[in-house]
Amino acid sequence: MKFILKVVAVSLIVLIAIISLLFGHRDIPLEDLKAKYAPAPSQFISIDGMDVHFRDEGPSSDSIPLVLIHGTGASLHTYEPWVQTLKEKRRVLRMDLPAFGLTGPLPSRDYSLSNYVHFIKNFLDAKGITKCHLAGNSLGGLIAWGFTAEHPEMVEKLILIDAAGYAMKSKIVPIAFKIAQTPLLNKVMTFITPRFMVKSSVENVYADKYLVNDALVDRYFELTLRAGNRQALVDRMTMVIDSIPIDRVKNIQQSTLVLWGAKDYLIPVSEASRFHEDLPNDTLVILPSAGHVPMEEQPEESLAVLMSFLDID
Repeated sequence: MKFILKVVAVSLIVLIAIISLLFGHRDIPLEDLKAKYAPAPSQFISIDGMDVHFRDEGPSSDSIPLVLIHGTGASLHTYEPWVQTLKEKRRVLRMDLPAFGLTGPLPSRDYSLSNYVHFIKNFLDAKGITKCHLAGNSLGGLIAWGFTAEHPEMVEKLILIDAAGYAMKSKIVPIAFKIAQTPLLNKVMTFITPRFMVKSSVENVYADKYLVNDALVDRYFELTLRAGNRQALVDRMTMVIDSIPIDRVKNIQQSTLVLWGAKDYLIPVSEASRFHEDLPNDTLVILPSAGHVPMEEQPEESLAVLMSFLDID
């Protein structure tokens, strides 16, 4: 019996060693990531003990800028197709949220919704912004409506893109999210992160898998390897983040665009109807062939909807 246990133990050690050799990845040095993913107009600003990566583009005279918030595992780059057009006529700000992109982890490791709302408030204050149009995708949408509920005086119009918030059941969950929520496995994830796992996770949120190219996967994968981001994802996925009651959505008076991909299987399109029912002043638009990240997957179609909502010619 002891011999069998010894063989099993040795076999496990060998297996772990082989997996680590094949799929283990060290963190990519921050300066290397900055060289690739933070060229001008990228900037960094100190907020809550972090050097926050952000971009501020378009006419500085725009008194009510558009602020864009990305979702879990993403970065400010997810809005790049939109911004290339928007910056010609509007001031647009976007940042890498704590735990993601080049910003990296929060020193406090507190990824509750209330703390993300606090972060957005500090970011806007640091930039001298007293009122804005606020848009968010997925987790970013959760933060956007949470911020609007807490600071209604600072939001002119609200844009929710496949936003989180209601209790729901996903039809498909990216494998990286599943592992990050699984005890023991999530410990391994902090140093063993196969590129194919990241690719699969991105494909899960796209309706058209053929649009998931190597450059897109490389961006998600390499930014995941920013020091601290893998542990931060585990921290965020294993804590309760809906600390602002969903019932407060009903009190939001701002004109709101609810924009959704009909083929979103992470946050199903049925959730769009719930926002539509609860928000007193909303416009609901469903993109029939888009997935969870329409601004990235179908930038032209989704941007046309946004520009109409914001009365941008």
